[in-house]
Amino acid sequence: MSKLQPVLLSGGSGTRLWPLSREAYPKQFLPLAGDDTMVQATWLRVAPIAGAAPIVVANEDHRFLVGEQLREIGAPTPAIVLEPVGRNTAPAIAAAALQAAAGGEDPLLLVLPSDHVVRDAEGFRKAVLAASEAADAGALVTFGIVPDAPETGFGYIQAEAGDGIRKVLRFVEKPGAATAQSYLDAGGYYWNSGMFLFRASRYLEELQRFRPDILEATKKAFDAARRDGDFVRLDREAFAASPSDSIDYAVMEKTQHAKVLPVDIGWNDVGSWSALWQVSEQDGNGNAHHGDVIAVDSRNSYAYAQRLVALVGVDNLVVVETDDAVLVAAKDQVQEVKQVVARLKGDRRSQAVLHRKVYRPWGAYDSIDMGERFQVKRITVKPGAALSLQMHHHRAEHWIVVSGTAKVTRGDETLLLSENQSTYIPLGVTHRLENPGKVPLELIEVQSGSYLGEDDIVRFEDVYGR
Repeated sequence: MSKLQPVLLSGGSGTRLWPLSREAYPKQFLPLAGDDTMVQATWLRVAPIAGAAPIVVANEDHRFLVGEQLREIGAPTPAIVLEPVGRNTAPAIAAAALQAAAGGEDPLLLVLPSDHVVRDAEGFRKAVLAASEAADAGALVTFGIVPDAPETGFGYIQAEAGDGIRKVLRFVEKPGAATAQSYLDAGGYYWNSGMFLFRASRYLEELQRFRPDILEATKKAFDAARRDGDFVRLDREAFAASPSDSIDYAVMEKTQHAKVLPVDIGWNDVGSWSALWQVSEQDGNGNAHHGDVIAVDSRNSYAYAQRLVALVGVDNLVVVETDDAVLVAAKDQVQEVKQVVARLKGDRRSQAVLHRKVYRPWGAYDSIDMGERFQVKRITVKPGAALSLQMHHHRAEHWIVVSGTAKVTRGDETLLLSENQSTYIPLGVTHRLENPGKVPLELIEVQSGSYLGEDDIVRFEDVYGR
């Protein structure tokens, strides 16, 4: 059997849960259903059967975040294919297949959205192994979820009668309530999970047959890609020329080689906070939570807390408290949060596009306070890492070391600062911050000036090619 290579789709194009995961910080990078983030849980779920390091397809804005999260759990170094623009799953998977085949091999690609919950991980691994023989023989296999309710939020797959893996008869769009109930009553219909298993070459062959325009554009983007360490940066112009289409529309609904394996694995795509409540452990009153939450005389509610949150006398609520914002919504109306996001975008509020904590290749920064003409950040620099040699036109900076050792370039000077020591970077002075030690460097940065935007950076040297 061909080796199994997981492909994690982490482009951030799916449903977002506000206020935790706006466009800059989608749900796959959050610990929503356990201690691990969803992208970490996705890898850990399949790691025992993987025959190769994962290929991750990610939005360019998330390149450092996904790499750091996989490194934290000891995953083998992934190839991270960066989408310069979103073009849906058909081109994204094509890019992953080209990357998988670049070394001359033809592995089985296990394509997984990295923002789903699967409670029965062992059951899922058994299902993958059971489907591998058909996939190795040339089938394009998808995993259909055995429905337990007339769900109108998912597409459906109708399968041939029988046991185990069987032929796909048709894919069905999200139905109305009556149609969904008829599917449940009739049997033979399964929720479309968006998970797939096939050889890399077989997907490319079928894409060539049905959507050669997508394959041609993706090949051009891949062939012209810039390779920077673990990153494969698809060519922007070529990739943007690809039509945007899903694997379902582009290939699975057209091919004669689609097969489905029904599975009952505790799956949920976590498309809303109410869905997260459904898959979370609940107390005797139907309450579920993540973080420091106290519930008194409350029922059927969900709370996500980064600080202490107390629920008193509430029923059927979702409460989400973060450093950025607070959401309070009726559980059965939580999908209407999209109206809030639209309002934020219309008002050009920063909360629509920015998260307070931002990851960089050298570490991260957290904007802990800001006001007119000042901003305070907590900066973490990984051991051995360095920021770019840079200069600002509109702001000066004060750096105070909290822990670790900082090597500071300030004009023609080089300083070594340890805990409780500080320095001042005047406006217009070339500077660089480095961590020469073996433990993380933590410092507080106080910016002051007429303009504090992240685009006020002139880089002279940068090991990360920015």
